[in-house]
Amino acid sequence: MSFLKRERTLKISASQWYFIIISLFGIIVFGFVNKAEFLNYTLQEWTWLYALTGATLILDHFAFQLPPKGNGQSMDSSVYLACMFIYGPAFALSVCLLTLIISSVYYKKPFWKDLANFNIYVLMISGASIVFTATGGTIGTLENEKILSYLAALTTYFFINVLVIGFFYVILMRSTLYEALKSFFKDIILVYLSTLILSLALTILISSNGVFGLTLFIALSTMLSYSFKQLFTMYNDIQEKATRDQRTGLFNHSYFESLLDEEIVKASQNDTPLSLVMIDIDDFKKYNDQFGHLKGDMLLGFLGHFLHEECEPAEVVASRFGGEEFTILMPGYDEGAASEFVNRLRKKLNDTYYEGVEIFPSGCLSFSAGIASHRVDIHDKAQLVDFADQAMYYAKKQGKNNVHIYGSSSAKEHEIDFAEDVRDIEQQLKLFLYKDVDTFKHSKRVFRYAMDMSTVLKLDSVDRRHFILGALIHDIGKLEIPWGILNKKGKLTAEEWETVKNHVVWGKRIAETNEKLKELVPFIELHHERYDGGGYPHGYSGKQIPRLCRMLTIIDSFDAMTTERPYQKTKTYEEGIAELRRCSGTQFDPELTELFIGYMEQRMLEQQQPAAGMESS
Repeated sequence: MSFLKRERTLKISASQWYFIIISLFGIIVFGFVNKAEFLNYTLQEWTWLYALTGATLILDHFAFQLPPKGNGQSMDSSVYLACMFIYGPAFALSVCLLTLIISSVYYKKPFWKDLANFNIYVLMISGASIVFTATGGTIGTLENEKILSYLAALTTYFFINVLVIGFFYVILMRSTLYEALKSFFKDIILVYLSTLILSLALTILISSNGVFGLTLFIALSTMLSYSFKQLFTMYNDIQEKATRDQRTGLFNHSYFESLLDEEIVKASQNDTPLSLVMIDIDDFKKYNDQFGHLKGDMLLGFLGHFLHEECEPAEVVASRFGGEEFTILMPGYDEGAASEFVNRLRKKLNDTYYEGVEIFPSGCLSFSAGIASHRVDIHDKAQLVDFADQAMYYAKKQGKNNVHIYGSSSAKEHEIDFAEDVRDIEQQLKLFLYKDVDTFKHSKRVFRYAMDMSTVLKLDSVDRRHFILGALIHDIGKLEIPWGILNKKGKLTAEEWETVKNHVVWGKRIAETNEKLKELVPFIELHHERYDGGGYPHGYSGKQIPRLCRMLTIIDSFDAMTTERPYQKTKTYEEGIAELRRCSGTQFDPELTELFIGYMEQRMLEQQQPAAGMESS
């Protein structure tokens, strides 16, 4: 396989060293195996050498493309292996050498590329030959009883090729060998194995029918190569249509979502920055109303082309999100670098004339953009999109033609009537008054704890709002639990416990239906996750759980322990504190646990709370 066809993405310094080492090693192995035997070939041997070299050149000429883009595959390996089986490794390397010389002269490619490919073939052929001989294989016609030797040789040839390519990708992409091999296996293993099996067929054809067998094989392989080429052309066309937005030429929404998932996983695993930009064309409706939808579509196409031209060199991915909204996914960019890039983009668009822009208030094309950066506690792509979306709408509110980073102006960004939000949520909680008054009281107590702890934690206005409202509504999903289970006096069965545990998922769904509550979803969904990963619904651990959700877990548990419940013994505050300490580091974040305990001890001291005191609200 000629992986050197991917030279466009080569990182010169590291990969050149890699090729130099491979080439030096290959030349040494060639000298040791071939020993210039071609100087003593008979006329018949030279005839076969020319014939088999011609076969490899023809098959190399009909090489076809494989995914990913830039990757190629030819069937010349089948000729080298057949040579090795019939005439031995020295003869196979002679064919390889003559092919290198003719190919370099004819195609006039940089010699070092052909040389590196040649030496990789040398290593593959020599390695396969050693295994073939070691497992009992003999040079000559194919022997059925030694089929295992042939399979061992083919496997060795394949794995040497895989390892060489794998290390190349490790150097080029800075990924792990496992990731590189996984991608390789996924994409081309079947095609590659077909090539190896063809070598056995060629061995039989040459042994039994000589030149006619070789001619027959070349004809068959050429047709197969052409068919593969057509097949992958069709594959590329279909893939292009499935991932591209026809109006703008950018990637479509589905592809964006898929890519966002992948990039979030990579950013989390490698602890690398990742930013998401949401873009909305300013006053696009006005343009549509003035010139009609056809012209509006042309404007979308223009902006799509503009984004593509600007984003591709920066190695960031622009997609059409929907309507007049676009996204730019920026791996490796923190919010500062992303802001610098998008602001430069915005100014360039302002200075780019487009027909009809005179009707816009600013007299030019413009967009508003919001930027959100990935954090370790963001697990759901929808949350990152939501943050970027909120930042974009804030940019709109500031008069459009703006770029805003999520959370950078929190005091202004979240100017809300906090008391009104509390009242709205309390109205919803009152449904518990007839279904489960204990949950209503519990929510109010946890809310009050959260009010105090937001001061202890010195939260800013945004986090304070989220934490307190999240504490108030964290058990909203219990409204979906059947009344009989919610108010059962005895011990719950395993099945009933599973129903109760579902309240975090049901609560999340309820919150997602209300625009105002969406930001509180993590508190509702994650307040039963444990610090050691033993919680539910996801089993997140440590810092995977947002800090304030970890704090809410402590408050929620402490209140549950120290207030009267129908299915457990009530603990005193002292017993509750002891239980928190016992579970610190397993169920609870140890640092936050000590903060809460310090707050409780201070509160008990100030209020001269009796040791056996219990909340009675």
